[in-house]
This record gives sequence, C-alpha cells and structure tokens, in this order.
Amino acid sequence: MPVATLVAALALTTTLSACVVGPDYARPSVETPLAFKQGGAREDSAAYVASRKNWRPAAPNDGAERGDWWRVFRDPALDRLIRLVDVDNQTLRQSVANYRQARALVESAQAALYPTVTGAPSITRLRTGGVERTSVSLLGQASWELDLFGRIRRTIESETALAQSDAAALGLVRLSIQAEVATDYLSLRYADALQRVLDSNVENFKRTLAIAENQYAVGVAARSDVITAQTQVQTVQASAIAVGLTRAQFEHAIATLVGRPPSELSLPVAPLAQTPPAVPVGIPSALLERRPDVAQAERSVQAASEQIGVAVAAFYPTVTLSASGGISGLTRNGLLSAANQVWSVTAAGSEVLFDGGARSAAVQAARAAYDAAVANYRQVVLAAFADVENGLAGVRILARQQVAQDEALASARRAVEITLNEYRAGTQNFTTVVTAQSLALNNEVAALQVRLSRFTTAVGLIRALGGGWDARSLPSDAELKGPRLPIDLSPAVQPAE
Repeated sequence: MPVATLVAALALTTTLSACVVGPDYARPSVETPLAFKQGGAREDSAAYVASRKNWRPAAPNDGAERGDWWRVFRDPALDRLIRLVDVDNQTLRQSVANYRQARALVESAQAALYPTVTGAPSITRLRTGGVERTSVSLLGQASWELDLFGRIRRTIESETALAQSDAAALGLVRLSIQAEVATDYLSLRYADALQRVLDSNVENFKRTLAIAENQYAVGVAARSDVITAQTQVQTVQASAIAVGLTRAQFEHAIATLVGRPPSELSLPVAPLAQTPPAVPVGIPSALLERRPDVAQAERSVQAASEQIGVAVAAFYPTVTLSASGGISGLTRNGLLSAANQVWSVTAAGSEVLFDGGARSAAVQAARAAYDAAVANYRQVVLAAFADVENGLAGVRILARQQVAQDEALASARRAVEITLNEYRAGTQNFTTVVTAQSLALNNEVAALQVRLSRFTTAVGLIRALGGGWDARSLPSDAELKGPRLPIDLSPAVQPAE
C-alpha cells in the first residue's frame, strides 16, 4: 500500500535521526586491592603447586557456562549429586522462570519500536423498505510512536540489563545450591567417619571393661572400676547411635536439594578424605568477573541508569504517526458490487505543559535509585573481597590447627597406652585410665571436626571465588532475543545410587 510505505519511510528516517536523552552508562569505579591480604606464600607450597593441575578453570563460550569446580574433590558420588541440581532442583527452576520472564520483558520493550497494526472487518445486513442489503467493510489501522528522544530505546536497554541481572542471579542460585550440596555431602561423610571413630572406641572401651573385670576378679581392682568402665561403653554407644540421626538429616537435605524425595536417595557409607584440595585464587581484579552476585549488582546499576533516560525523555514531546485504509461497499451474490476506497494519514504530537513537578520528581527518583544501585554494587564488591579473605584465612589457619590437633591426638593415644599398661600392673588407678581415654576420644573427634572444617572452608572459598562462573557467561543482547537459556535443564544424568 503506498500509504503504508510512506508512513514506514517517514518513521524510519525520523527514528534514525533521533537522539537519545539521559546519561550514557559507564560502570561505576570500585577500589580493587593489588593482592589478597591472606593470600601470602603457603607453607605447603609444594602440595599447592602439585594440586593446581587438578583445578579446571572456567572456559565459557557461546554455549552454556562451564566449570565443574566440585571435581577437584575427586568424588564420583559428589559429582553425580551436583549434576542432578540442574535436573530437578525447584529453586533453580524458579530462577530459570524468572529469567525467562525478564527475557520476555525485553521482547515486549522491543515491540514498542514497531507499529501496531489492527484489522477491523465488518459485515452489516440491513432491511429498508422491503429491500435487504449487505455491506462489507475491510479496514485496517496502524499507529507508530516515533522514538525521537530515546524513551523506548532506554527502556529496552534497561530491560536488557535487568534480564542479564536475572541471568547472573540464576548463576548465583545455581552456585549456592551446588555449594550447599557439597557442604551437606561432606558433612554426611564426616558423620560416617565419626560413626567409625565412635564404634572403634566402643570396641576399645569394651576391652578396657574386660581388663577391669579381670582385675576385679583377682581382687586387685574395685567394683567401681567395672561400673565406670561399663558407663563409659554405654555412653559412647549412645553417642554412636545419635550419629545415625545426623547422617539421616544430611541425606534428606541432599535429596531435597537435588529435587528427589528422601525415600529415593540412599548414599552408601564412605570415609571423609584426609586432605582437601588446594584452591588457586588468582588476582583480586579478576574476582569482579568471576562472581555472579557482583555481575548481578553491576547489571542492576545499568538498568537504573537507563531509567534516568526514560524519566528525562518525559520532558520532550511525543510524536505518533497513524494511518488507516481499506474498502467498503455493498455486496451482490457474495461479492462487492460497489466499493469505496478510503484512507487517511495523521501525524500527531503531544507535550505536557504543566504537571505540578511530577516529571522532575520522577527524574530525582530515578537518580536516587541509581545512586542506591551504585552503593549496593560497591558493597557487594567489598563483601566479595571479604569472603575470599575469610576463606584464605580459614584455609591457612585450619591447616596449622590440623597439624597441632593431630599431634595432640598422637600424644593422647600414647597416654592411653601407658596408663592402661600401668593399670594392668597395678601401679595406676582406673580414674587416670578413664581420663586418658576420654581425652583421646575428644581429641580424635576434634581432629575430625577440623578436617571437616578444612573441606567446608575449601568449598566456601571456591564459592567466594565464583566457582566455575564467569561474566562472559552472561547472555548478550543477541542471545536475549533468541531461545537460548543460560543453562541446560535436561542433561543426561543418572541419579546417584
């Protein structure tokens, strides 16, 4: 239609020459340290260097994000469990739905750049003076708001930034759930190890009970020694039973995280590894590209910045082009017998002359929202550096604590052996034996707890470093227009046995 062609050409020419009001976005500056305070030379540097080959750095590409950070623990069962997170975790699915909603809002904002075309056909049957007539009208209308001052384009940029923020939030949720699965799994393995420690001590204490009974039988020990030994056995047996509840709770928590009913997940007993993997840290400036929460906060800053442009554009006039055309007339034998061609083209503009300061207030509100987003971004960055420093401090200090605790455990075990031999010889009382055995058990449990803390601290440090996430995993503007999601929700993963 010539009219439509004219309108399209006029609108395209006007739009291409239009300006965009409001500030252009620039990433806010943040203070980045040159090195981590707790990231000094490690005492076990040889082991650290040797373990670096086990680390798989993120290698994001145009597909889904990569970086299976949990594989540094070299545990196939943990690997299977964490991979199930992408399959059935409902919290992650909720985040995916939020991202899809944000992507749809981008498409909705983009639609405002194009004209709205409606068709309005009608058929009228009329009887006048005994004569029946049928008239048909085939009309169409089009309207187009010209984005002369960038209001629509600023809105698109804002929605795009928000969609990228939701994509980063999705990465954060995914990483958090993965870390929680790993932590719960390691805690379950701690429960297995604790169960073995307590069961072993029950057997040791039973042997001590047998010694006390023999000593009592020959008249060199009191009946109280036997009762005390029995109490010691029963106390540790009760503690060993209680570990079963703790293990069951961790197993149920893992089942919930991987989206399975607890009755469908059963993890066989396995030991907790002796030494956690070393975690390469990198330089502080790289942290800003590796943390999804930092990316989420930064994208929110851009979304707020673009909203300032939307508010400023309200001070400028709105220009709309509209056109209508079609044919109408009477019908005979189902066909138009007489038709009239109608068309019209209209260009209209509007400008708010007085609003009581509403637009100025909207600009002030948008600028305040931007300032709040900037402050939040900088706070998130500070918290990110603090998380890494805490993790590094934990890795370093817990390694030293493990050495001291193992030495204390070795001394306590020697003390038990010596006092028990002295008790057999009749040169030591049973109270000293019980005290030494209790001290040895406490040290053995404490050593196990420190080992668990080292593993969970390693998980926390990896999470603080962003896991396998990278800012390049964020969807680009072009990807937001397509069907791609940041993660694949249907990988071929078999459930853990």
